[in-house]
Amino acid sequence: MTRCSWCGTDPLYVHYHDTDWGRPEWDGRALWEKLILDGFQAGLSWITILRKRENFRAAFRGFHPEEIATWGEAEVLRLLADPGIIRHRGKIEGTIASAQAYLKIEAEQGFSPFLWSFVGGKPLQTRLQSPSQVPTQTEISVAMSKALKSKGFKFCGPTITYAFMQAVGMVNDHMLSCPAHAECAAMG
Repeated sequence: MTRCSWCGTDPLYVHYHDTDWGRPEWDGRALWEKLILDGFQAGLSWITILRKRENFRAAFRGFHPEEIATWGEAEVLRLLADPGIIRHRGKIEGTIASAQAYLKIEAEQGFSPFLWSFVGGKPLQTRLQSPSQVPTQTEISVAMSKALKSKGFKFCGPTITYAFMQAVGMVNDHMLSCPAHAECAAMG
């Protein structure tokens, strides 16, 4: 059995692949954090975000949407001055808007049930044999992107939402040859 090739040999990336990526996540707040981090990845590689993940968690005070939803210009300026994160005004302001949207969805139906409804409440199981078979977006990620944007989310295009779906185990895109494929399938 061979691990998915995308993680290479970087120990941080390998650990992320082996313990986090593709494992079904059901906690709404954890899903929100991951979606926000995927939005910060736009235009960058995931390893860049992964290396800064703990800095992001500190800068964004543990990613508590209830707190972030109340932030204004002072917090935006504080974050723009933080060299430990990606300092992009649009993405920071988008995080605040997305926190407000998260709270509305959470109150209406729950953020986790909202997101998982796009895959019928259970992980989609793929049977990929080659990285060339992995799509960058699907009809489901397009629908999720549109729904999130209509609710007020930012930086959640269909490519970002597909990467998010892979990361949080909504779709099992580990290669069939990867030991994590069967492990993640069993979690679903």
